[in-house]
Amino acid sequence: MPKAAFPGQIHVVQTPQEAERAVAYLKTCPLLGIDSETRPSFNRGETHKVALLQVSSEEHCFLFRLNLTGLTLPIILLLESPKVTKVGLSLKDDFMMLHKRAPFEQRACIELQEFVRPFGIQEKSLQKIYGILFGEKISKSQRLSNWEAGELTEPQKLYAATDAWACLNIYNKLQELKQTGDFEIETDTEEESKNENKE
Repeated sequence: MPKAAFPGQIHVVQTPQEAERAVAYLKTCPLLGIDSETRPSFNRGETHKVALLQVSSEEHCFLFRLNLTGLTLPIILLLESPKVTKVGLSLKDDFMMLHKRAPFEQRACIELQEFVRPFGIQEKSLQKIYGILFGEKISKSQRLSNWEAGELTEPQKLYAATDAWACLNIYNKLQELKQTGDFEIETDTEEESKNENKE
């Protein structure tokens, strides 16, 4: 399968001032994809706080380096805004990690693992859902890299941006399918034959 990659501009946000400017733009978008990254722990009992929050529109993805800025008030207000819909996968885990940095009440969030079910998609991973809908592969090669490094590498930036943008892409594609009705849910033939036998 060909690789999926975020086609827009990636912005690394490293200061509270940059975060404020980024959020001012993001608040003008009705729909955003979100994801987060945490430095992996390879030693028993060692844990790290969430290091990166990725928030993506169609054209721009902002990588908020929370290990440098913390969870600043503008970011909290974006996560709490009922006017901006945030789409993500495994959001419960993301928010659990973010809540360790600061308290907030997330609003207007869509969990893709639940959203895909009416379309007959049982898969839970971003990679598999994206593959089903777009026939493209999302690389996971950077997942266990150091998200607290002094500087993020280009592959890290692209990986992080692609994950957040992919959530947005999946949501938009499913909304399009919902409107056109252009999809078929494959059912288990064994279940069908059981039902036929009952009748």
